Amino acid sequence: MSQSKLITYGIIVFVALIAILTFSNATFLTIEAGERGVLFQRFGGGLDKENIYNPGFHVIAPWNIMYVYDIREKQIDEDMTVLSSNGLNIKVDVTVRANPDYNNIGDLHEKFGPQYVESLVRPEVRSSVREIIGQFSPEELYSTKRNEVQSLIQENLKENLGSNYIELRATLIRNIELPDKVRSAIETKIEAEQQALKYEYILQQERKEAERKIIEAEAKAESNRILSASLTDKILQDKGIEATLQLANSQNSKVIVVGGEGGNGLPLILGGN
Repeated sequence: MSQSKLITYGIIVFVALIAILTFSNATFLTIEAGERGVLFQRFGGGLDKENIYNPGFHVIAPWNIMYVYDIREKQIDEDMTVLSSNGLNIKVDVTVRANPDYNNIGDLHEKFGPQYVESLVRPEVRSSVREIIGQFSPEELYSTKRNEVQSLIQENLKENLGSNYIELRATLIRNIELPDKVRSAIETKIEAEQQALKYEYILQQERKEAERKIIEAEAKAESNRILSASLTDKILQDKGIEATLQLANSQNSKVIVVGGEGGNGLPLILGGN
């Protein structure tokens, strides 16, 4: 009887252990907000890429594995030294913001796994930055082409990461640092160009002022020519008569000789008080 009881107790303990394992914490899983899960079914076909588990409470068999991914936007900072188009070393600080494609967590897990940032995103960022920076000279990177470089890196990364189930949100160039001698030479050149533009502007203003004076002088000369041509004796006599009439209406006493000097017909004012 004791042996029979022992066997019975053994069976009970075994069943109890199975029950505990079946309903242990390993079978209950909560996926938090901002996360998604993909299930690996050990005895049921492997990785289930078609069903993505949303936030909430889930029950899984203890022999299956749920891989939980944080799908929140991540910030990846890269400080690099790359070559410009003429072979100079350029230090570039780049920030990328990206997150996994919500609906393709299974494909991302199968291809890159949970360490996708290190195995996918960072290598793609480095490759893209080197490729784009290598197309520009230090002067362009320092002065005029920074925004263009940033846009080109963004477009290149968006295509490469997008094909690997990563959504790119933004690409930012935080800093571009040139060698001191190169930066000093570029600054000197830019200052000289600005000074030359300033002098050119002054010369243009002087030319315009000279042209204005010439046009003004020509206009005055033409006006005088037209006025001289229009002042006939008849007009002068009429003007003299108008002046005589105005003097006649004045309160002051005066002596006016009609006819004037030299027989030109104009009034001559001899005196008044």
